[in-house]
Order: sequence, then structure tokens, then C-alpha cells
Amino acid sequence: MGQLLNLVTPLHQKTKRDYLARMVDDKVHCMQKAKEYGFEYWDGDRRYGYGGYSYRPGYWKPVAEKIIERYNLKAGDKILDVGCGKSYLLYELQLLIPELQIQGFDISRYGLEHRHPEFKGHLFQHRAQDPFPFNDKEFDLVISLACLHNLRFFELREALFEIERVAKNKFIMVESYRNELEMFNLECWALTAESLFDTDEWIWIYDHFGYTGDYEFIYFE
Repeated sequence: MGQLLNLVTPLHQKTKRDYLARMVDDKVHCMQKAKEYGFEYWDGDRRYGYGGYSYRPGYWKPVAEKIIERYNLKAGDKILDVGCGKSYLLYELQLLIPELQIQGFDISRYGLEHRHPEFKGHLFQHRAQDPFPFNDKEFDLVISLACLHNLRFFELREALFEIERVAKNKFIMVESYRNELEMFNLECWALTAESLFDTDEWIWIYDHFGYTGDYEFIYFE
């Protein structure tokens, strides 16, 4: 398998979260609404998800720069984002290397429709657990950030197989935990996650299902 990276964690740690407040705020209703992945999830009240996910110039730039450096990306390289959302990270990659060939897909039609208006890549609606409409090793890099933990265990096999199949290089980031406190906080905070595993379990899953790429975990400390 690849290496454990630290590309997204610095951004994740900038946000303050009230875990208990979310857990007691009619959470079952909020989970059901969040899993529609519509307006409420992206731009509605914080209790349903992001609480307003708009483009912030340069916010994703440090992550984009690290990805470019890690995978030696250059003009003409083909990139796929599995679970791209509003594709703001992809837009930052485009700003840094305009000649990248970028594609992304997401389950959320709302997210795709609210991409940055100047993003020039190809986005489409698709589920990560369904076969990808691409050839073997078609992409120089496939990334998937904060997506795969939203799949059920038996769906992870299909998604990981497809990422492995179409990618020369791979990077996955999921939510996880290392101790009881982080497990509790994750259980309080997560609205859409179906697979809540600790780091050892995720590594076992990656190995068991044949994933050979890089990976990262974000924690709720």
C-alpha cells in the first residue's frame, strides 16, 4: 500500500465543532435531511451539514499545491475526483495548472450545479460504488476526499476496486478515530457516514480489498 499523508488535516483542524450540541439537536432528522445532499446539506443550516459551503479564494490552494508536488502533476495529466462535491479543490488545481484534464463526479446534483462558474473540467452525477465509465489506468491521479466513509461496508469493495482499476496514482481521505474520545466525537458529528472505523480497520479494509494508493485520516479531537 501507499503512504499515510497529511494533506487535508491542517484545513480540517481550523474548524471548531460543538459535538454534543449536534448530537442532541434532533440528529436523526438532521441525518435524514443531510443524506439528500441537496440545498440543506450544502448551504442550509449548519445542523444539516456545511452550513454554507461557498468558494473561498485560496482556501484549497495549499492542498492543491501539496497534491501537485506529491504526484508530480504537469500539463496534460488526467485527474479524477471521486465525490468532488462543488469541486473547489479541482478549481484550485486548474488555477495552478490550467492544462490539466480534470474530471469529477458526485452523488449530489446540487453540489455539481453549484461548482465555481469558471471551472472548466467535466463533472457528472454518479455513485462511487457503481462501475466507473473509464478505461483501466486512464487517470494519472484519482483522489477521493471525505467520500468513501459515506458508503456501507459492502459498497466499499466496489468503490476501492474501481479507483484501483482506473488510476495510476491514488489518494483517499476518510474520517476515522484513534481512541474512544475521537470515536464519540465522530459519532456525534457525522451526519452522512455509514462506515465508522478506526485507523487499523481502514488499513485492513484497504489491504483486504486490494487498494495500493496513498491515504489520510481526519480525526475529531
